[in-house]
Amino acid sequence: MKAENSSFSIKKTKKLLNGLFILITIFSLGSCKKTAGEGGTSSIKGSIVVEDWNKSFTVKNGEYPGIDEDVYIIYGDDINYGDRTKANNKGEFEFKYLRKGKYKIYVYSEDKTLQAVSGTISIEKTAEISKNKSTVTVEEFRIYK
Repeated sequence: MKAENSSFSIKKTKKLLNGLFILITIFSLGSCKKTAGEGGTSSIKGSIVVEDWNKSFTVKNGEYPGIDEDVYIIYGDDINYGDRTKANNKGEFEFKYLRKGKYKIYVYSEDKTLQAVSGTISIEKTAEISKNKSTVTVEEFRIYK
């Protein structure tokens, strides 16, 4: 009889542990706050204009759309970029399927002030998505070449 009680007790304990595991899993999934990043229904878009200058930035040769320019996005407070895209044939770009949150969008440009040792700087814009199924447009980027 003692063996039967022991077997019953083990089965009961297993059921209890399985139920507890399921309950913890449900609570942990429900309490996860989704932060800025992919997996949403919103987008951020914008455009790039290139100003073409001579080497010393004293004569402007013209300007044109930033065709095929790389555009980067940082999700929330991340240090590294989360995604990269290229501008289209009109200098336009879009990052789709984003969740609510704060984002940084940046591009690279030659340094018109000639102060950067590398000769290159990043130009950054911030954007915030505050509701689902929305499109946020960032101010136009002007880069120098």
